[in-house]
Amino acid sequence: MQQISGGVCAAQGFTAAGVHCGIRKNKEKRDLALIYSQVPASAASVYTSNLVKGAPLAVTKAHLQDGMAQAIICNSGNANTCNADGIQVAQEMCCLAGAALGIAPENVVVASTGVIGQKLDVAPIAAAMPRLAAALGDHSLEAAEAIMTTDTKVKEIAVAFEVDGKTCKLGGIAKGSGMIHPDLATMLVFLTTDCAIAPAMLEKALKQDVAKTFNMVSVDGDTSTNDMVTILANGMAGNETITAEGPAFTAFMEALNTVTLYLCRAIAGDGEGATKLLECRVTGAKTEAAAKTVAKSIICSSLTKAAMFGADANWGRVLCAIGYSGADVDVTKVDVSFASQKGEILVCRDGAGVDFSEEAAKEILLEDAIDIVVTLHEGDGAATAWGCDLTYDYVKINGDYRT
Repeated sequence: MQQISGGVCAAQGFTAAGVHCGIRKNKEKRDLALIYSQVPASAASVYTSNLVKGAPLAVTKAHLQDGMAQAIICNSGNANTCNADGIQVAQEMCCLAGAALGIAPENVVVASTGVIGQKLDVAPIAAAMPRLAAALGDHSLEAAEAIMTTDTKVKEIAVAFEVDGKTCKLGGIAKGSGMIHPDLATMLVFLTTDCAIAPAMLEKALKQDVAKTFNMVSVDGDTSTNDMVTILANGMAGNETITAEGPAFTAFMEALNTVTLYLCRAIAGDGEGATKLLECRVTGAKTEAAAKTVAKSIICSSLTKAAMFGADANWGRVLCAIGYSGADVDVTKVDVSFASQKGEILVCRDGAGVDFSEEAAKEILLEDAIDIVVTLHEGDGAATAWGCDLTYDYVKINGDYRT
């Protein structure tokens, strides 16, 4: 497998575009994205677990009942959530995209992100649609920019991999910075591949992967209303269609996981106000489920996140998060280490503190990527979760988000 350029346009037959249509006040910021496949594609999505869901999710879910799609339309600046006319607006966005592309509206995936509870005027979208469709090309970056809200960094990646002797490509773009918490978070992730895979197997692959990637990311403990991870697979690589588990499915899963892990880390590291990416690796749990519970609890701990911001090796906060996680853990067997590019330092063994250099720990924790390494010594269960530190800027960003 090889990392390549191109993002959502890396795979054969996919083009993208991103423009400013006027939903966002800042004319320098793109706010409307389009991704298009030359041919109909197998399609699958997973959605937020929040009972309050954005109208675009309901429309997309209906459109993907047949497991097929050919385009994705997405706006930023307005979530189209909790609006009386939300479904109508989402459907109209699909009609506009379908008309511009010459495809059925039912073959369009629709997504929105931004402020909740404000009506979305479809007029700017309608006015910009011809220009957006005409701009379709190798423009993954522009599409990635158009779906950003409080993000500070573009998130895109692509890989090439082999299936049945054919070179396949899989790429993606994502947005996510705040309201990030399993299951899912304020994230939109759009993935494209030219690998031929049946809709049922594509859905299976996506659900299996998300359980260990995007559902293990937390920035602030808030699960949003518009979260969606969507993948389109148009089969243009020419491999034999994957219809069951086996070597080809395994190769596809490895490529998918490479892309999603990269995007997970990018989302966590770009958390609102964040200065550090946190990765919590838990091993030695009785079960994988227990390891996941522990890893999530640590990553979600506001006190642990604040300690990481201050480069304070306050391992007691990690133990505390393990203790209230709800996982069946013998806390007298827990080891904790902190690690970064500067090295690794053991701070807790068998649930108790050990002598360590505060100066060395500080140097390790001053890096912008920190690993919290937890060993439970009770079994083979393992899991990893991603998050970020909690900073003053998080409050500043969210204190005046609507203005």
